[in-house]
Amino acid sequence: MDTNDNISVADLPAASSSLVSAVRFMLRPLVKLLLTHSITFPFMSDLLKSIYVEVATEDFRIQDKPQTDSRISLLSGVHRKDVKNLRPEKIHEQTIPFSVSLSTKLVNLWTTDPQRVDDTGRHRPLPRLMSEGGGESFEGLVSSVSKDIRSRVILDEWLRTGIVRLDAEGRVCLNTEALSKESDFDQKVYYIGQNLHDHLSVASHNLHGLQPPTLESSVHCNKLTPESIAELESMTQKLGLQMLEEVNRRAAELEARDADKPEAQQRMNFGIYFFSGEKNRKSGLPHQGQ
Repeated sequence: MDTNDNISVADLPAASSSLVSAVRFMLRPLVKLLLTHSITFPFMSDLLKSIYVEVATEDFRIQDKPQTDSRISLLSGVHRKDVKNLRPEKIHEQTIPFSVSLSTKLVNLWTTDPQRVDDTGRHRPLPRLMSEGGGESFEGLVSSVSKDIRSRVILDEWLRTGIVRLDAEGRVCLNTEALSKESDFDQKVYYIGQNLHDHLSVASHNLHGLQPPTLESSVHCNKLTPESIAELESMTQKLGLQMLEEVNRRAAELEARDADKPEAQQRMNFGIYFFSGEKNRKSGLPHQGQ
């Protein structure tokens, strides 16, 4: 069965039409990002086609029935000959860049290890070398995660990006606020992909009314001055970091507790964001908290 490529939004059911309008709106910043990095429509068109085939193949199976090219074509709207060419491709899972994985492990260990936090749960400044602080030093921290990279290499990079600083005593101090400003492109891209994927997955889950519903809420306000925006941004940064650090500490405790359990195969992702910009003239939504 060949599909009709000339279906317009007007031909769609009301629910699908409203979804397309929402998708069009949410895709604008993505397209802007792609154009900024010279990723053009022809490339994205081919990529999107392969993803339609991939998702139709993997996520829309009928129990005990094979996924035929015809059925995938029907589901996705991709021509059968393209389905046949695309199906043999292996699914390319997003891999965590080594620099991202290493940085994440180091920061998590520094902010959750009882030996490296004070009585209030805040991360302590660390002596630079093991000769000064043993295993609780910055060198000891790096060595506990990787034997292949010298702590000086990590320290120089983190000093450059502002993730750490040296205090008057020469100790290494972690600046958690600078983590979101880290300049490594691979790290930013990885987390953008993971966070937006997970956010959309939660939104899709809730939109379909699946139970139990998953946390996905925000606070909206449309009539604010730049001064009020600055105040709210400062407030959300402070409270947000405190909340994330608390959740991270508890997650590390639970991860250590669950490490040897065979059912410990689940992952979680909890995040926050703050957006400010001109009022959306099309929506004009009033203030509301969800």
